[in-house]
Amino acid sequence: MSNDPLGGDATGDDADLAVGADAFVDRGAGLEVAVVGAGAVGATAAYDLAREGTDVTLYDGGQVASGSSGRAAGICYDAFADPIDAELAGDSIERFRALSGDETFPFVECPYVWLAREGDDEHADAIREQVSRMQDHGVVALEMDGNALADRFDALRTDDVAVTGIAGAAGYTEPASYTACLAAAATGAGATLETETPVDVRTDPTRVVREDGSDHAVDAVLVAAGAHTKQLLAEAGVPIAMKPYRVQALIASVTDGLTEPICYDATEGFYVRPHPDGILAGNGTEEVEADPDEYDRDATDEFAPDLLERVSHRYPNATFDLERAWAGLCTATPDRDPLVGRLEDGLYVATGFQGHGFMRAPAIGERIAGQILGDDGINAFDPTRFDGDEEFSISEGMTIDWDKTSTE
Repeated sequence: MSNDPLGGDATGDDADLAVGADAFVDRGAGLEVAVVGAGAVGATAAYDLAREGTDVTLYDGGQVASGSSGRAAGICYDAFADPIDAELAGDSIERFRALSGDETFPFVECPYVWLAREGDDEHADAIREQVSRMQDHGVVALEMDGNALADRFDALRTDDVAVTGIAGAAGYTEPASYTACLAAAATGAGATLETETPVDVRTDPTRVVREDGSDHAVDAVLVAAGAHTKQLLAEAGVPIAMKPYRVQALIASVTDGLTEPICYDATEGFYVRPHPDGILAGNGTEEVEADPDEYDRDATDEFAPDLLERVSHRYPNATFDLERAWAGLCTATPDRDPLVGRLEDGLYVATGFQGHGFMRAPAIGERIAGQILGDDGINAFDPTRFDGDEEFSISEGMTIDWDKTSTE
């Protein structure tokens, strides 16, 4: 099965990003940085570093977006109640909009709906609180009951819906296309792209080591290698509190194609978004640690029939036929917030996104690039808040921590 379930070109050879050329400055002049991992976050960081005048090399053991980014759902929204997460998501949405286009990658505006069913008081109360918090922080979000939802989206079954949240600043894209585009833009800004080049990371001095044993000494290394990040850093003697876990998704054709909304059924724990071939849907989270080199990239036999049955309940007038299904990896942390920032002198990390990494890649890549160049990091995501040897259980999704109040 292809590493790019969405059918995009993950090589980056023909992507072009003709924006931001006049924004090039020399803040990074004289600095040499290695970015390990040509996924969405790594490619974005490499682009932002290169356009600041930094000498950047972007490494990947495979091709651009051949890991988790190529298997992501491509859903993008700003429906976060926490101010930091809302800020990052909002900034990412704006960058997706600004950089997308016919010559780069698509970004389709589409409302995001999340709902709880009758009898599910826990999720219903959480949605009401989330919407209220979002509104307090300036996020455009509305609360609706089932009747109002039916008036807005007639494709959805709503007679069992207790409460719905709707975020207007949302949409979807093809993750492999975005990542290829940003990697190509990075090279256009002066970065060097080395695919099919596995490297190890070493410190004292900071460097990357190729399979042939040759060293590349640099001022800083950013490890943004998705599920492989923990392994790479452990080999460098730097443990982190992160675990990869397996998730599953599918694409199905549909009669009378669905154009909106993106929908997350919180009670049943699945999501659906429009796709050029019909719909893209997923859940299938396995809350056990997975081996990033040995995990099964195919969906389990029961996954697709079970999920399509539940999707059919939410879309009763549509008929779905499975096109393909696959599995990918997400990364978890003890507090369900990511690890983004400086680990030690010259060594930086970006991982642990709990399934929300791609949608925030434009903002996370920009901020970690800024930190490497001397800006403040995101204190709440500081990777040194853990020792790296913590025992914890994997839990899907991100936490909501009302105490986080600043990105400084």
